[in-house]
Amino acid sequence: MIILIVGHLLAICIGLSLGLIGGGGSILAVPVLVYIMGIGTREAIAMSLAIVGSVSLLGMLPHWRRGNVNFKTFAVFTPTAMVGAYFGARLASFPGITDTIQMVSFGAIALLASILMISRSNHVPKAVSPSVGKDNSRWWLIPLGGLGVGVITGFVGVGGGFAIVPVLVLLGGIPIKEAIGTSLLIITFNSIAGIIGYLGQVPINWSLTFSMTIAASLGTLGGAYLNQFIDGKRLQKFFGFFVLGIATVVLLQH
Repeated sequence: MIILIVGHLLAICIGLSLGLIGGGGSILAVPVLVYIMGIGTREAIAMSLAIVGSVSLLGMLPHWRRGNVNFKTFAVFTPTAMVGAYFGARLASFPGITDTIQMVSFGAIALLASILMISRSNHVPKAVSPSVGKDNSRWWLIPLGGLGVGVITGFVGVGGGFAIVPVLVLLGGIPIKEAIGTSLLIITFNSIAGIIGYLGQVPINWSLTFSMTIAASLGTLGGAYLNQFIDGKRLQKFFGFFVLGIATVVLLQH
């Protein structure tokens, strides 16, 4: 019972992360499910996709109401990202892919995410117009980036908001606020594709997934409210160091 309570309190923290900075939920979800709730690695990854995908959709709604979801960029990025997420999930079933390989991969991605979060807290990338040269030459890189992020999402259960936002800003030429709102919608669709890829591979505890999604959703609503009172840059830097600690623990254990 105590473990369930702790796990659901941490699920609220997962939602707070998404509500406050628009990402980081999956990097918390997988360790919570594996190390606190005692769920197997692949099942935890599949469950984290369901939890974070649902909560990201909820977190996207306030951004959509403010006009901060760019559906054109979403349409360019998402199809290849979903393909990547599906095949990333199927990759987990290949012979030789062990839980250790997936967790080490997760730790490496979390380490990269922490570095990007810390560096981005000191510098917000400026949008580069995709129409430079009037040929939209940068836009072909967006679906390519989507494919790469999708594979990572499916294989290790990380939504990829830390990577999606810079891609949308630098290659899509959209403002940072639009990139955050759009990334949450992309994460939702990536998660759906990843879950489909895991169906039949692992048993999924849907009742626990549902209850943790509810807890994370409450956290997201709280995070969205607190966002207007908290310095986002400082929060992102703090969270980056927190993720760095998680990545270090995961890598040392595996």
